[in-house]
Amino acid sequence: MRDIELLAPAKNLACGMAAIDHGADAVYIGAPKFGARAAATNSIDDIAALCRYAHRFRAKVYVTLNTIIFDSELEESRQLLREIEQTGADALLVQDMALLRMTPALPLHASTQTDNRTAEKVAWLRDAGFSRVVLARELSLDEISRIHREVPDVELEAFVHGALCVSYSGVCYASQRCFGRSANRGECAQFCRMAFNLIDSDGRTLATQRHLLSLKDMCRIDSLGEMMEAGVTSFKIEGRLKDEAYVKNVVAAYSQRLDQLIGRQPDRYRRVSAGRCRYTFQPDLEKTFNRGFTDYFLHGRKPDIASFSTPKAIGQRVGQVKQMRGLQLSVAGVTTFAAGDGLCFFDDDKRLQGFRVNKVEGGRLCLREMPRGLKVGTTLYRNHDANFERLMAQPTAERLMPLTMDLQPTDKGFRLSAGDISVEVEMEKQLAQKPQTDNIVQQLGKLGGTGFECAGVSLPDDFPYFIPNSVLADMRRRLVCQLQQPSVARTPVPPLPHRRQAPQAADYTLNVANSLAADFYGEPPSAFELTPPQGEATLMRCRHCLRYSLGHCVRHGGSKPQWREPLFLVMTDGRRFRLDFDCKNCEMKVIG
Repeated sequence: MRDIELLAPAKNLACGMAAIDHGADAVYIGAPKFGARAAATNSIDDIAALCRYAHRFRAKVYVTLNTIIFDSELEESRQLLREIEQTGADALLVQDMALLRMTPALPLHASTQTDNRTAEKVAWLRDAGFSRVVLARELSLDEISRIHREVPDVELEAFVHGALCVSYSGVCYASQRCFGRSANRGECAQFCRMAFNLIDSDGRTLATQRHLLSLKDMCRIDSLGEMMEAGVTSFKIEGRLKDEAYVKNVVAAYSQRLDQLIGRQPDRYRRVSAGRCRYTFQPDLEKTFNRGFTDYFLHGRKPDIASFSTPKAIGQRVGQVKQMRGLQLSVAGVTTFAAGDGLCFFDDDKRLQGFRVNKVEGGRLCLREMPRGLKVGTTLYRNHDANFERLMAQPTAERLMPLTMDLQPTDKGFRLSAGDISVEVEMEKQLAQKPQTDNIVQQLGKLGGTGFECAGVSLPDDFPYFIPNSVLADMRRRLVCQLQQPSVARTPVPPLPHRRQAPQAADYTLNVANSLAADFYGEPPSAFELTPPQGEATLMRCRHCLRYSLGHCVRHGGSKPQWREPLFLVMTDGRRFRLDFDCKNCEMKVIG
């Protein structure tokens, strides 16, 4: 029997509670500081409130402290660590090894920012004291399975949905080099979403103003079963900057799919949290923010992972322009539209253009202004579904715990129990003049707003006593109050080693930014953010490869390129970045 966890992002307390309501088994949320999304911080009080809410359903809360930390911040991070430990959080998600030296009382999860691609690295992290490792997004099923076989005693967490970084996480320095904003400090400037020209060494332009490093969004909902077989324990949804509607829709979709898969093999898998979700909507992944979908490298290298034309949301394909007249157009297809819908299309230059529907009359879309480049036959996409967004702004799910109660007489009154929790009342027993079973069951079953639903009430046969409704209600309230107390037990934290030899060459990619991490590794601080390399440096390591994506990887059946290498990415301000194709490791490096 293996425990399976759906892990959801929480931008804030409201998003975290929505994730739990819609089926998440765990939530990850940013601390007041030192999280890899600097724009998604939360107060200690809100983290504590989320823990109390999640624990009602035996769901867990993981707090992200996954940036590198400078020496001047060590004491602040130590104090923050103490405060988080008091919130009831279940684990810490970390990158900087200084936090291990602070001996936290919480289990530690190794962030994907620690660049976890091999069994060797995962074993090293396990030996360093991590109970879970978040795998690199780029890994295939075979690679995940191999890690699980070689290191079976550590939990593996893998991303299944959301935005993709083009570089291996934790070893991207482009934002720091170009804009002074460190991805390892939660301040990524999204260098990979920018437009570039691609030129060769002869100065020939091979592509003009294309988003050559921008990837589609990940979607692995159809591969969850394979990932379970490969050894994944926790299925992670990206999106700590996404809104509540995104969280509701995506969590519900994945939770339902996991329930279907586990329902077919209940003797092998189980969800780690409790409660049943009731939804008032049908989840649809294409209706929330997406750049188009890919399963990335899960099933090997594919040519459809990039989004060269735009880094923006594309949404759902809704049909083709059938007719245009004045400021009205009609669409060939079966989609129903509404005022406020956001539509988009690619023009002849493959640039994404967008417009909004002002109103709908008899199937015709009325616009305030006809967009340039739109013509009959153009394929349309909807990246903002007004009706769906209005639906998602309302209460859309309720999560309920099944509750079976048992009522028994005692020497001094009555006892109401649920499992090993019970409450008693002392009162003089009165014989009933007529059967009371139906009324007792009805009164005890009034659980609205408590997070529970009545799964049954048992009483002794021929229960002869009368109990006033007010007494039954009081017993029910007191029992529910006890059941709502946090019930998640923390995993004991094993003693941590004092020092671990780094599993890689000692350079800036170790991200050592403080004295505690330096002492842990036995290496001096050399983080890119502290001492930027002089001259050229590798700013990105990518499994995404432009030679392959442009159809010129000979190893994978492409044609021999006619350009002269090296190739360069050129920003609009003229800055150039050399591309190094490491064919032995099937990787591309961005040098600058």
